[in-house]
Amino acid sequence: MPLRREATARQMRLGVELRRLREYAGLTAIEAAALLGANRSQMSHLESGLAGVSEERLRRLASHYACTDETFIDALVAMATDRTRGWWEDFRGLLPTSFLDLAELDHHCSFRHEVAILYVPGLLQTEDYARAVFSARLPELTSDELELRVCHRMRRQQIIMPYKLVIHESALRIRVSDRAASRAQLVRLVELSEADHITLRIIPFDLDGFATASSTMTYVGGPVPKLDTVVRDAPHGSLLIDSEAQLSVYRTRFRRVEDVSLEPDRSRDFIHKLAKEL
Repeated sequence: MPLRREATARQMRLGVELRRLREYAGLTAIEAAALLGANRSQMSHLESGLAGVSEERLRRLASHYACTDETFIDALVAMATDRTRGWWEDFRGLLPTSFLDLAELDHHCSFRHEVAILYVPGLLQTEDYARAVFSARLPELTSDELELRVCHRMRRQQIIMPYKLVIHESALRIRVSDRAASRAQLVRLVELSEADHITLRIIPFDLDGFATASSTMTYVGGPVPKLDTVVRDAPHGSLLIDSEAQLSVYRTRFRRVEDVSLEPDRSRDFIHKLAKEL
């Protein structure tokens, strides 16, 4: 099978999980390669996501690694054999790979939990709000680059999955554009908060217990908990976190943030009040 020029985040995650299984089994890359009649280089390509793996080979490796979690193995097989060409592929070569990886992550996720401090989350942004956010990027984007990013963001919003988010009051008050755009964004949040799949909570400035909500985070559920992912903003794109220890920390962090936030009905009233003030 020819090597990929560039592995997607999903392909790299599959490789990472296979490497973790191998290491947990106490096998070297050379020993694992021998089980498949391959060499160390081929195993390296497989574990980096640059080479694919068939269902038969993946199950053979899982057996040799003494992995008995059938649900987890089935989830890995689904990742390995998925041939979905999603809408985000239309943007390949036009946008940074991280944009495509986030869209693919959305497509396959089982739920999404998010904490927003300074900006309204991308999946809930109006077009004018998103354009203002991208317009503030440095170095400045060309008009074509700007419109591609806005178009991509709007396409991402078509996905419906269980979505819990907590937004700090600061994100609601910061005007990334003008008064009219800010009001329209708040009205949009009120409308979306009534959707069955969205649970929106607010943290007002005067609410106690803010220490645990001091940073933005996005927690994306996988087909099984072991395949969950945390997305954090980084200077040069998005940072994807997937170690079990860190996932546990972020699960706890989100739960604590939820505990100190307003209930959904009170949150909706809060946003509605802010919108009337503009």
